[in-house]
Formats: sequence, C-alpha cells, structure tokens
Amino acid sequence: MENAEPLPGAGADRGGPLRAVLWDVDDTLFDYTGSDRVGALRHLHTEGLVAAYGGEEAALARWRSAMETEFARFLAGEVGFLDHRRERARTFLGLPLSDEEADAWFGRYIAHYEASWVLFPDSLPALEALAPLVRQAVLSNSSTAVQERKLARLGIRAHFESVLCADELGHAKPAPEAFTGACRALGLAPDEVAYVGDRLDIDALGARDAGLAAVWLDRTDTGEQPPPGVRRIAGLAELPELVRGVIGFGAPSTIR
Repeated sequence: MENAEPLPGAGADRGGPLRAVLWDVDDTLFDYTGSDRVGALRHLHTEGLVAAYGGEEAALARWRSAMETEFARFLAGEVGFLDHRRERARTFLGLPLSDEEADAWFGRYIAHYEASWVLFPDSLPALEALAPLVRQAVLSNSSTAVQERKLARLGIRAHFESVLCADELGHAKPAPEAFTGACRALGLAPDEVAYVGDRLDIDALGARDAGLAAVWLDRTDTGEQPPPGVRRIAGLAELPELVRGVIGFGAPSTIR
C-alpha cells in the first residue's frame, strides 16, 4: 500500500523501546458509527419520527449534524457532557425541551444505542497480543464516565491501566496538551508512546505534532498517502508487528 516515512523515535526506528500504546476508542476499538446508526434508527422508529424527517437517511443525516454541532461545543468547553446531550435532543427535534424532557428523550436513545454496542473483530486480538509487549491506556475526547462504562460493558477495561479523557485532562485532541497530558499521567515521555486512532486530523496528526509515534487506523482503506511522520494501517492485525519492530513504522502496510 503506502510507504510512510519512518517516525522519529518509534518502534524499530527509535533508539530505545516503545513503552506504551495509547488508544482512541470510538471507531478504533469500538464500532461507534455502526452502533450509533442502529441505535438511532431504532430510537427514531420507536418515537415515530422517521417519516417526519424525510425517511431513514435524511433523519440520520439530521441526527449526525446535531451530534457534530453539539459535540464540538462540548470539546470547546462551551457546555458540559450532559448539557451537550440535552442540546443534541433540542437541536434534532427543533423544540425548546426542558432539561428533564431532553434527558428522558435522549435516555431512550441511549438504551437502544447501548444495546447495539460491539467491538470490531480485530480489537480484542490486538489488545491481547500487545499485552505482554507494552503498557496500554486510553486517550479519548469523550467523558471519563462514559468511556469507563463502555469499556467495562465491552469486556476490555482490564487491558488498560488508565482511561484518560478530555473532561478530566482539560484538553481535547488534537491539542498537544491532551497527548502530553496523557503521557505525563503514564510517567512517560511522548517519544516512548504510540497513539492509535481512526482520525487522521484529530488522532494521527495531533499525536505526531505532540511528539508521539502516530498510527492512523484507516479501516476504510482509502489508499490515501499518509503525511510525513504518520504510519497508516488498514487493520489492527498489523499493530503487534509494528510494536515488535518486525515491520517498523516506515514499512509498507501488509493488510489489503
């Protein structure tokens, strides 16, 4: 596939060992997009709202737009996590709901969403393969309480020594302070840590610019050439080899 440039200080290209892998969660280990789609459709059908918003795809587009708008406000520190959920309900419905009404409506979505939670098939094997090689932790832009609950429900919480999130770190990816704060919490220098995430802009470039080894998980296999300092993989089966240094962060991807 691609020939990414070597990452300074990463894996086989570094002077010392890679000591930890920091993980993104949503759409990296956990199929957020798929779970959200199934949960949202079940919720909107149950509420009798699909036809009112032009059918499934139009309703989902409105749902995603509300999520992106209000989650961006949460990341910017304009609203808290619970308030962002309330605003998602109000924005989607276009109604001035009270906090209690918004909580109840969004809570009914959460029940459908959580019933749809699923890991990607390659997530658990990668976590297990890395366990004897490096320390593992989470760095997420979600809230700590939400990710702690999610990881426990998915049965993978024990793989991580820490779950570090924007609400407690005080910074959100791609800000370098989010990445360096997570490294500091682990007692490691950035060049001793790799970050794995599905977003090129927020995850990989943010990690690279903060001095971490940047691994972009491109599950859609876009074939897009990664920028300098970013290692692109198409699946997590490649990751243990990278960490062992068998492939090296500058070698071509082996997954088609």
